[in-house]
Amino acid sequence: MEQQLPWFAAMSAEDRSWVGLVAQAGIASFTEWLRHPTRQPKVFGEVFGTAPRELARKVSLQQTVELVRATHELVESYVAELAAPGDESGLREALLVYSREIAFASAQVYAQAAEARGAWDARLEALVVDAVLRGEADESIASRASALGWPAPDRIVVVVGSRPDTDPETAVSNVHRRARHAHLEVLAGVQSDHLAILLGSVSDPLAVAAEFADEFGKGPVVVGPVVADLRAAVRSAQEAFAAERAVIAWPDAPRLIASADVLPERALDGDAAARQHLVREVYEPLTANPVLLETVGAYLDQGHSLEACARTLYVHPNTVRYRLRRVTEVTGYPPTTSRGAFTLRLALAFGRLGDPA
Repeated sequence: MEQQLPWFAAMSAEDRSWVGLVAQAGIASFTEWLRHPTRQPKVFGEVFGTAPRELARKVSLQQTVELVRATHELVESYVAELAAPGDESGLREALLVYSREIAFASAQVYAQAAEARGAWDARLEALVVDAVLRGEADESIASRASALGWPAPDRIVVVVGSRPDTDPETAVSNVHRRARHAHLEVLAGVQSDHLAILLGSVSDPLAVAAEFADEFGKGPVVVGPVVADLRAAVRSAQEAFAAERAVIAWPDAPRLIASADVLPERALDGDAAARQHLVREVYEPLTANPVLLETVGAYLDQGHSLEACARTLYVHPNTVRYRLRRVTEVTGYPPTTSRGAFTLRLALAFGRLGDPA
């Protein structure tokens, strides 16, 4: 076998010993079957039952087929010596029949191994996703994900939405199929009435999430912020779920939406992280330029009227226009749009509530 099968020579001595025992068991079982031809050959137990279960992970199905072929050819080469005169054709036929049984038994071994592996992977994946969603991800989560083939990518996002009208196994399987088609790293799980998807190596979160939008049930599909690793994915999941709960307050929201786009509703719903974000990223930068803070406050208080704001501040309307453009540059929210004005109004309110001055 070492001469015909290069992979066999590369195996450890212990593994080669086990493979040799399997081959010997196959020949012994074949001989026993020839002595009692009316007995149904018990190939599965008599041949493959001698090997440890771990051997199926070290020897692939293709290598097993090569092993069966090599053993078959070896026995067939001795047919003239083994068979009684005139029984050569009968022995060759029996060898073909038995080789068929060996082939079916090999397929059964690897099918059972694949089913067991698939069931174990499904349980492990559910544990990893559940740990992220519950905020209980610790140092062990990386090793668990690695056992699933997760390559520890960066730029991870969590996408959440309602579960589809299928069983959890089918929902997760559909997500994995779509991920393979898109060449994406993915972990998925169903928790209660939600489907959660973890995507790795994401360059454009909304564009990538759009590939999976059809796998969710009715209602919004929310994309959390991009984070560096699985442990940090807890924050992405928390923000995504917070946005999914709060987006009901925005009737015209698109079906696929980033959690950051729902900051006002999240803040009103009691999301402390959203309030802190509005204060830190919107209010505080404006306080660094009191003129901009005064202008945007007056503009909002005057019903979004440039002329009324200019009269209140005793400046030209063009000055107000310039300052409002600067507000957009500083905060990312244009005061001249309804959505931007709503966000700025809440940011100013939460900032003033927390500002002792």
